[in-house]
Amino acid sequence: MSTSSTPRITFLKGHGTENDFVIVPDPDNALPLPAPVVARICDRRAGIGADGVLHVVRSAAHPEARDMAAEAEWFMDYRNADGSIAEMCGNGVRVFAHYLQREGLVEQGGLAVATRGGIKQVHIAKDGDITVSMGRALLPEESATVAVGERSWPSRNVNMGNPHAVAFVDDLAHAGDLLSAPPVSPAAVYPEGVNVEFVVDRGPRHVAMRVHERGSGETRSCGTGACAVAVATARRDGTDPAVTGLPATYRVDLPGGTLTITEHPDGSVDMTGAAVIVAEGTIDPAWLETATG
Repeated sequence: MSTSSTPRITFLKGHGTENDFVIVPDPDNALPLPAPVVARICDRRAGIGADGVLHVVRSAAHPEARDMAAEAEWFMDYRNADGSIAEMCGNGVRVFAHYLQREGLVEQGGLAVATRGGIKQVHIAKDGDITVSMGRALLPEESATVAVGERSWPSRNVNMGNPHAVAFVDDLAHAGDLLSAPPVSPAAVYPEGVNVEFVVDRGPRHVAMRVHERGSGETRSCGTGACAVAVATARRDGTDPAVTGLPATYRVDLPGGTLTITEHPDGSVDMTGAAVIVAEGTIDPAWLETATG
């Protein structure tokens, strides 16, 4: 990659409950973003630093999103921090929508965003909070025991498109340092690994959590994890919306902030929270060439 051929990349930096992203506007899908480039941009010591990249592209301009263009003008081409491609990120969608509104590309109210996980319905409120429809939770019957040191707890198996083991504990400190994945038994319940949530009560319909995300360790926020926690808590509390006929709303505190999760009687789950843009700038083409070799 030579400097003369390296495009100057404009970027913004934002976060949703401290799940942080580099936003790369590219409506015409003209920028090459190979995995090594994404990984170096996300490097927290040698790059800008982020949990992932939100590549902002018009759906009609991207081969993976063209069939969704009639329903959703914008495609969130999401990349993980290691450069790999991902289907969806709940916190990322909120930041993505906030960016579009900030730039005057969309207005308050309803918005459809195309993702590799399908079209996601978003609502931008007057107060700035953004709600994302996260789909329906599945509750497999198989469950596992979660252990940390000499302590162990039963867990609730919740799938939000990815697997979660939700354990209710007396003290979040009992989760330990979460540097390594807490053992689950039997491991066969989650053959591809699992995100493990530790949950304590804070008040009526108010819980706090810590999470070990598979492959990443403890993170400041996990949108699907917060949804899984709310669903599991509703079942524990006897407020299953499918039974009561009423929505169940829970406040979920995470290390990076607070999310409001609502499960509806039809099983759909909404996640509401803030999104913040903190900076914008331009990536130096010479640095990018050096960084990627």
